[in-house]
Amino acid sequence: MPDYPKFTEDMIKTHTILVPDMLPVHFKMLIAIFEAEGYKLELLQNDSRAVVDEGLKNVHNDACYPALLVIGQFMDALNSGKYDPDKTALLITQTGGGCRASNYIHLLRKALAKNYPQVPVCSLNFSGLEKDSAFRITAPMFLKMLYAVLYGDLLMTCYNKCRAYEINKGEAQKMLDKWQRRIGNIFRKGSRMFLHTKKIYTDILNDFASIQLSSEKKIRVGIVGEIYVKYSPLANNHLEDFLISEGCEPVVPSLLEFVMYCAVGTFNDAKIYDHVTKRSIFNKIGYDLIYAKQKELIFIMKKQGSFEPPHDFEHLRKLADKYINQGVVMGEGWLIPAEMAALAKSGVENIICAQPFGCLPNHIVAKGMSRAIKQDNPNANIVAIDYDPGATRVNQENRIKLMLANARM
Repeated sequence: MPDYPKFTEDMIKTHTILVPDMLPVHFKMLIAIFEAEGYKLELLQNDSRAVVDEGLKNVHNDACYPALLVIGQFMDALNSGKYDPDKTALLITQTGGGCRASNYIHLLRKALAKNYPQVPVCSLNFSGLEKDSAFRITAPMFLKMLYAVLYGDLLMTCYNKCRAYEINKGEAQKMLDKWQRRIGNIFRKGSRMFLHTKKIYTDILNDFASIQLSSEKKIRVGIVGEIYVKYSPLANNHLEDFLISEGCEPVVPSLLEFVMYCAVGTFNDAKIYDHVTKRSIFNKIGYDLIYAKQKELIFIMKKQGSFEPPHDFEHLRKLADKYINQGVVMGEGWLIPAEMAALAKSGVENIICAQPFGCLPNHIVAKGMSRAIKQDNPNANIVAIDYDPGATRVNQENRIKLMLANARM
């Protein structure tokens, strides 16, 4: 294996760490947590065609589209001249398992080797990968990150609802910006935020509920699919903005559902294969903690009453059992059909499944399960949209328009 630069303790003070733009709502708060620990992170915003072109230069077209975009965004940023390669590092997530996301880091290092061999790559993972990096997650940081995901999910839900119906355009964005700054400052100051979580949830809900909304009935469109394409505006060609422009309300499942899906996978496997390990026991404890926090958020949202809470994760697991075994965990596995079924049963019958072209596990569990879900939910209107370097935005939007035409009928 060739040598590659490692992110060391000394670099925490000297290097800017670039972060790919996957979750615009969540990542700003997650970055604040690391800034409180002395790291300097910057969320990339470059999303021109140059990002795709750089990805194609450095990643084979047969590789996953998210890998191409993440690496292309990094390379485009480094080529811009805005960052000093001698004082820049890159941050990338690794989920572990057989998913392509675990291999992005090696493709990225290969892309850097020619022109930026001095740039280290940090791995953000909870799978025990890349243990030799100085970029580490402590237990207190993990707890803060869990709350950042919860706050991000709440803000995303309220923002999407209000943006679709707001009478005074731009109010939802201003409210989102306000709360991203406020929560970011809470994380940076390291205050005893855990004692005030319920109040913060309620204040967020009340603030967004104060936005004046129209009573117009709009088509609600759920967005499911591969984790990066589902959330990243760069990857899905600003899908949520397009749906808003078409007079729809986008409904996006919470990021916490994916986090819990990853956590539940290990102890599910321990049960299926009768092989209990320390990691599976640890993941079960972690899952129980996360699930308790999800139930707390759901309770407060129901009590406040203005916004629809996320699906209870144990309810999702029961829905999945009807269609597919929970041992199917490659890619987003059983989570995609579970989310599609949950959306359909909760009245969000129009569903877009956003998929990287050629992502085999996601195509199997999404397209393969669509018919069974439609049989149980006759009004379900499900369309799979492929995203890759050769897919034109016009064709993607035309397919979505056709789906919406069927919905209006």
